[in-house]
Amino acid sequence: MPVHRSTRAAPRRGPLISALTLALLGAGLPAVAADDSEPDLSRFYRQKVKWSDCKGPQPPKDLQCGKVTVPVDYARPGAETLALALARYRATGDRRGSVVLNFGGPGGSGVAGLAADGKDFMELTDGYDVVGFDPRGVGRSSPVSCGDGFLSAEATEDTDDVLRDPGAALRELRGMAAECAKNSGPVLPHMGTVNVSRDLDVIRQALGDDKLNYLGFSYGTRLGAVYAAQFPDRVGRLVLDGVDTLTEPLARQGVAGAEGQHRALKDFVDWCAQDIACPFGQDPRRGREEVVRLIRSLDEDPVPTVFGGMFSGQDLVGAISQALYSKDLWPSLQRALAQLVEDGDTRGVEAFATGGFAVPGPAPRPGREDGGLADEEDVPLDNLPAALMAVNCADDPDRPTAGRITRELRRLRAEYEQASPVFGRYRLTQVLMCYGRPKGTDFIREKVKDVDTPKMLLVGTRGDPATPYRWTEQTAKRLGPSAVVLDNRGEGHTGYGSSACVHRKVDDFLLYGSLPADGSSCGTESEE
Repeated sequence: MPVHRSTRAAPRRGPLISALTLALLGAGLPAVAADDSEPDLSRFYRQKVKWSDCKGPQPPKDLQCGKVTVPVDYARPGAETLALALARYRATGDRRGSVVLNFGGPGGSGVAGLAADGKDFMELTDGYDVVGFDPRGVGRSSPVSCGDGFLSAEATEDTDDVLRDPGAALRELRGMAAECAKNSGPVLPHMGTVNVSRDLDVIRQALGDDKLNYLGFSYGTRLGAVYAAQFPDRVGRLVLDGVDTLTEPLARQGVAGAEGQHRALKDFVDWCAQDIACPFGQDPRRGREEVVRLIRSLDEDPVPTVFGGMFSGQDLVGAISQALYSKDLWPSLQRALAQLVEDGDTRGVEAFATGGFAVPGPAPRPGREDGGLADEEDVPLDNLPAALMAVNCADDPDRPTAGRITRELRRLRAEYEQASPVFGRYRLTQVLMCYGRPKGTDFIREKVKDVDTPKMLLVGTRGDPATPYRWTEQTAKRLGPSAVVLDNRGEGHTGYGSSACVHRKVDDFLLYGSLPADGSSCGTESEE
């Protein structure tokens, strides 16, 4: 693991610095507490990013890479540290600082996202360096992993098994949690949005900015909201696009996700059926039935993959769920499904399931050339789902007992299958995966509300398959008068990349401070 152990004596353990204490410190370097009972973070806040050309195969022109160091445990900053990978496009106009991006997930690499989609943010370089980062446990920043069998185990763990033999199935889930801990190292207990937000503040200071300017998508909106609660005096211009819930438990989030993805699948099959090359034919209704049959057949008889494992129907559900987030991915999904149906070739759909990594890597190890960053080829194949589960479980304080799970599972299963016969089982399995992990924080549910910050822009999309529009309304109400809502009357997950109107209004706010009226809207793309 790319985690550095300190050779200095550990300081006396003290409580975590409170959000109030950090806010009172202002935008300057954190001071050492007078009674030295609180951790001294000043050495982390004295960093400056050293930028250089990015390494790797054909990095985009003008993309620069760097890193910052943060404590693994903010309560013990003299102990282990980890490096966070950064990337940026430099400002081409009159530079007024940086805007930091988070592409969502949780578990998405900001460095890879900026390298792949940097062209979408070039207008922002008129005033900002545009910066992406790999959060702790993600990509090159001490990537977490649950081992070689996690992807198949995650997909095939069946609610039927829990109903038949609850004790055995829940013991298996607890064993999987132990495998995640063994394969991830010391960063795993310190995953979660509260710590990522603290990392984000260290990044802000290392970039030389007094205030954080930020554009977060999907999960990135949760991160932005937590930052606003922890560091209200350091908030600059914040945009939250595809707004996440701050209050709904994972079980309720899973139902909403299954419903949204089912609607998106219907839209995809309708679109696919217009093409003679659609692997499910030209009748949309029969096409949807063919999708269900394909999933069931793969669950009954998985096919081998080029990596030596087996690809099941639930693996396919996971892949489809990733591809449905954006209509831009639909042509690639159609081709990948055709390869699977016609040739039994799983490589295309597996790329969606693993976040684009095409080959598995070994367990994470210290990066030898980049001062603590993992080498790109060493990022584990399961890093995206392993990080997603680690963060979501760390952010959720609910840990029902084995007895409660057993009592409520039939009701939950029926509810999920009613939400979607395709995605219901998969989403419920993800919820069960938190069993056996430590209880998460209640900070987000209890403390992220009524923030005292400058105005921030929240973008909600009416046809979003992952973050329903009601979450935008609920989160805006919870954050208080600082939240300004932009209603995007379009389709797809988030609005910045799909709506010219949203794109323009977000850029106007970030570049010039020009906010749309609260409750104003952008029409469908055809109306713009």
